[in-house]
Amino acid sequence: MSSVIQTIIIKGFRKYSHSLGPESIQFIESICEEHGFADDPAQIENAVEHLAKEYNQQDDATMKVSLSVLQRVYAGLQEKEEREANEEDDLLNIEDHLFFVDAYEMPAWHWSQSRSTFEKVAAPPTIAGSADSRITAVRDRYDVIKQTVLRNEHFSPSTLPSKLHDRLLNLRSTKQLLGRAGERFLLFGLLCYSKEGKLCLEDSDGKVELDFSQMGIPSEGLFTEGCFALVEGDYTDEEKLTVIALGHPPCERRDAALSIYGHIDFLGKGMATPLEDASESLRKRLQDEIPDTMIHCLSDVWLDHQDTYRALDALFSKCVLAAQAPSYDDMDEAPTVPLPKLFIFCGNFSTQGVGQGTSKEMQNYQEGFDRLADLIASYPQLLRQTHFVFVPGPLDLTANSVLPRRPLLSSVTSKLKAKLGNKAHFMSNPCRIKFCGQELVIFREDTMARMLRHLVGVKPDVEKDDLQRFLVQSIIDQSTLSPFTRNIQPVLPEFDYTLRLYPMPVAVILADKYQSYELTYEGCHVFNPGSFVGNAFEFYTYFPARRRSECSTVELEETQ
Repeated sequence: MSSVIQTIIIKGFRKYSHSLGPESIQFIESICEEHGFADDPAQIENAVEHLAKEYNQQDDATMKVSLSVLQRVYAGLQEKEEREANEEDDLLNIEDHLFFVDAYEMPAWHWSQSRSTFEKVAAPPTIAGSADSRITAVRDRYDVIKQTVLRNEHFSPSTLPSKLHDRLLNLRSTKQLLGRAGERFLLFGLLCYSKEGKLCLEDSDGKVELDFSQMGIPSEGLFTEGCFALVEGDYTDEEKLTVIALGHPPCERRDAALSIYGHIDFLGKGMATPLEDASESLRKRLQDEIPDTMIHCLSDVWLDHQDTYRALDALFSKCVLAAQAPSYDDMDEAPTVPLPKLFIFCGNFSTQGVGQGTSKEMQNYQEGFDRLADLIASYPQLLRQTHFVFVPGPLDLTANSVLPRRPLLSSVTSKLKAKLGNKAHFMSNPCRIKFCGQELVIFREDTMARMLRHLVGVKPDVEKDDLQRFLVQSIIDQSTLSPFTRNIQPVLPEFDYTLRLYPMPVAVILADKYQSYELTYEGCHVFNPGSFVGNAFEFYTYFPARRRSECSTVELEETQ
């Protein structure tokens, strides 16, 4: 084996911060010879990349590659390849790959500065929290985002000489500003207000007042108090930072994050390793076997409106009729439309809410869910094959009013539970669904209005489409569903991790009373189904095989 090939092997593992001993190198060389591509550097590079990535996911992986662990990884890859080669012809059973994750059931993982990785919290989180937990929640967000910034190619320091190296700005800390007036700095920190009401940027070392008087057109995205931002500016004699540019921290794509932390079970439902996610084996089976698998998502399903039931009845009927269409056995290719695998109902489930309502309003609220139970039960085909997920909105009856919100009160959903059985899932807000290896996040909150109400700095003057894109960019780049301070949007501090969007999910449902939209940002598909109210009842359908969504409507005139 030539030294060139050995160099390829060493570089492949060095990419994941691992070093190889002579025995490990010899083992990989024997693998290359066994598979007959010892003389093909390109094939060796691909094989080493695959082997190194999988080795990096092991819990007992060490910086210096262990030969025993490496042999175990190789044996596992061989078994997987053999299993896929001998795979039976049975259709993919989605039920085996469908998990519902309540926010209060998610394991708590916090960032460890000493180990530079995530550590599982031993003690269960409490609702009460403490002053320390409030600080820890903000610091945890700061550390998680900063480690992705420092790993980004535009911020990671280069050891190679470059003509552009002298013109690059390194990330600095606020403590490095002292005594250096007139110099330009790039800082990363939290946008917040001082006791004097001045907008500041705060990091782990201190804070500095921001001056936006010299800033022209703001960067893309929406900035509120509580956002983390990258700020470039000149430090002045008045101990202020004159802002030249303001931007969100760059996000890290899902495959990149999983290549590092894929061995961590963030959801408590099994690890999302690259073997499952990056190779997209389950997605490929979905595309090949049941490409039309659908998830219908509806928001603002007002159960105190008569037309809501008529629209739902029309929607259920249309789904059943489409699934019962003739199969045309005499045709080589017969179009088939399966029943939706999931119906996701997001609140609010009443027009005004009944938080301070009378007993009559409470009774009407419960009767709405009872009537919905009878309607769903009248379609036994749906009951057999479809799951129904219920996520509360800001005005619905839950055990608490802060994020994450508890599921709907069991006292108002008893009939739904009785009629639907294990097909009914009453989830927290937010909640997550793991569907064939894909992570879907569901969040019902009026986020757009809250963001626009609390903008800081130079406010953007944008069109409607740009506003939607800016909102999505802000949420994904901030790696959280709630990029606000606690006085703007209260969150249980010890459950702040349940709002985290790192690693980046495959899809996010930002259910909002704002108008519907859908777009994909850095590989994450985000959509707002809008409100299921009005003359044209609007909802969105998500297709997991394509990772895309489509807008649909139910016209009541067609059912009359």
